[in-house]
Amino acid sequence: MGKVIAIANQKGGVGKTTTAINLAASLAAGERRVLLLDLDPQCNTTKGLGLRGQPGRGSTYDVLVNDRPIRDILLEGSLPSLKIAPADRDLTGAEIELLEFEGREQRLKRALDPLRGEFDHLLLDCPPSLGMLTLNALVAADGVLVPVQCEYLALEGLTDLIDTVQRVRANYNPRLVIEGILLTMYDDRTLLSRQVAEDIRSHFGDLVYRTAIPRNVRLGEAPSFGKPVLQYDIHSKGAEAYLDLAREYLRHDAKSVGEGAQ
Repeated sequence: MGKVIAIANQKGGVGKTTTAINLAASLAAGERRVLLLDLDPQCNTTKGLGLRGQPGRGSTYDVLVNDRPIRDILLEGSLPSLKIAPADRDLTGAEIELLEFEGREQRLKRALDPLRGEFDHLLLDCPPSLGMLTLNALVAADGVLVPVQCEYLALEGLTDLIDTVQRVRANYNPRLVIEGILLTMYDDRTLLSRQVAEDIRSHFGDLVYRTAIPRNVRLGEAPSFGKPVLQYDIHSKGAEAYLDLAREYLRHDAKSVGEGAQ
């Protein structure tokens, strides 16, 4: 059965979408079957892969609000084993419209469960908030991957998200764990980056990935070309870091499926 991972942080600008795109691509490059689902009304994952919703095809909005099967909306990624469930601007309204449904927090889980046998990894790019879209992702997920920018107040935002995960586990999804904490925009030349990384590793220990994603121009350029960084510049530090992350993620997955923060 495929593993569902929500990539989430209620703080914006932490590299969440960059991580969703490039981890998905790195896993697909290793011939894993990957579904990348865009739940952000800003549609940055969809646009960052050079895709647009196609007329009549639908989007994740239609899956959540109109009960459209996810298979109906899937687009081909730039790698053979990568599929994309695109977002569109209608998702902005989904936050309110979902409130009308009974069992509203379970709608994404019910839509994804039939696809678990078709994919090895199902990655959910969440919006930078804790509304109904992110709640649906956390209820559907087996684990949460948390990108954390190596800047001031990072630890505070991380603590808030972990509190949210604990509440979701207690009320909706007892299997939900912290899959891992990913340091992003890391610059070992600055004292601040080093101090933030040290604080987070000291506080959360083995939950923090050894791989840290560096500040890298190529990572910032790749979305404007509609490509993951490994297809834009595979020799860049950003591409190397996400390939390392994928390998570390897979080692963890093979060693302890379903384990994480309790």
